[in-house]
Amino acid sequence: MQHIDNLAVEQQYSKIFAKIPFSASEAFLQAGYEKEAEIPGFYKQKMDAWFMSRFYTTDRKRLEQETSIRINQVRRTAIEKTMSDERAQLPDLFSIRELLPSDTGALTELYKFVFPSYPFPIYDPDYIKSTMQTHVRYYGVFAGERLVAASSAEMDIENANAEMTDFATHPEYRGEGLALYLLRAMEARMPRFEISTVYTIARALSYGMNITFAKQRYHFGGTLVNNTQISGGLESMNIWHKSLIS
Repeated sequence: MQHIDNLAVEQQYSKIFAKIPFSASEAFLQAGYEKEAEIPGFYKQKMDAWFMSRFYTTDRKRLEQETSIRINQVRRTAIEKTMSDERAQLPDLFSIRELLPSDTGALTELYKFVFPSYPFPIYDPDYIKSTMQTHVRYYGVFAGERLVAASSAEMDIENANAEMTDFATHPEYRGEGLALYLLRAMEARMPRFEISTVYTIARALSYGMNITFAKQRYHFGGTLVNNTQISGGLESMNIWHKSLIS
């Protein structure tokens, strides 16, 4: 923990974000971290995960009132959608499948088009290919031969959890609910990897993504304030989680 603190000071970081087992929480609390979110049963359904942060500047911890109001509105709207049951089939125009190394060119072009900036090098085909070979499964929606939406399941096989992430839809195809179809497709494939807990870290101001997870019966786990550099700016993120054990 001292090494992390030294690094933060050296690099002039304004926030450190840690995803830890509950058993380590007391040490982090004593070191000045605070809990922002949690996921029950994150580690093999046996121990919760706490998302803890240490802020090095007051500005990084502060939310403008207007932004805070909007974040709360998005969360409330999403939670209201939890009981909605939309089970429509994917329109015939589209098809979904797991992406292959041969798809990485189209995938990175889609990500470049949708995201001006991103916290991981998803614009690099070599990075995509390397993660495909280890712990990430990418999925895509196609309109004919054209990749128009994508997502990924980043799996922690050892701890039986997976992050449902990297959702992107080409602007021409927004409004079709493609993220929801992708999420359902990924969830359906997780049991084969013995994944029991799934979660996401969604942009807190995105009605679409928060509603998508609420509709799939994910539970709200907390908000990470001013947490992630994405789409050209620093944004707060919402944690949503779900157990796949019935």
